[in-house]
Amino acid sequence: MKKLSKVIAVASFAVASLFAANTVSAQSTTPANAWRLGVGIEAGVPTGDIKDGSNFALGGTARLQYGINNNTAFTLTSGYYNFFAKSYDLPGGGSIKGEDLGMIPVKAGIKAYVGSGFYVGGEVGAGFETKSRYVNGDKDTKLILSPGVGYSWTNVDLGVRYENFSGQNNNYGMVAARLAYGFKL
Repeated sequence: MKKLSKVIAVASFAVASLFAANTVSAQSTTPANAWRLGVGIEAGVPTGDIKDGSNFALGGTARLQYGINNNTAFTLTSGYYNFFAKSYDLPGGGSIKGEDLGMIPVKAGIKAYVGSGFYVGGEVGAGFETKSRYVNGDKDTKLILSPGVGYSWTNVDLGVRYENFSGQNNNYGMVAARLAYGFKL
């Protein structure tokens, strides 16, 4: 719980810093033929098969965005997510911690502004597990499907999404929030 409290404190400080450093003017469109790069921190609550072994996911991503018209952009996102393993109490006393699971997502998507800074989006791609969840050592590659919504300002993007990882008979996902700082290229 101490770790979670520290993460929340750091995230709160980051949000406050971004708001203090930027004028908060809503962006209702994305410029056509313009490139943007956003770097973000992500926090999530695991769902599906992995929720039995993890309570929290944390990661970082970079998102390249290209405006195809004034309200729509293509996106390309990659980074790293870590699903932190739970600890389990042993019958005779003490505890044992499971192994964390890492995931490298590579996703392409679309982001459509629906008015006054609000957007809806969706991404599809592949997720590459960095550690094996199995005794035989196999690392899985998962299909990623990820619908989401968000709000963006001049340089700040705050989004919420559901990210599903499916394949190899163990499907899981996360409900995640992304706070990002973006700039023009």
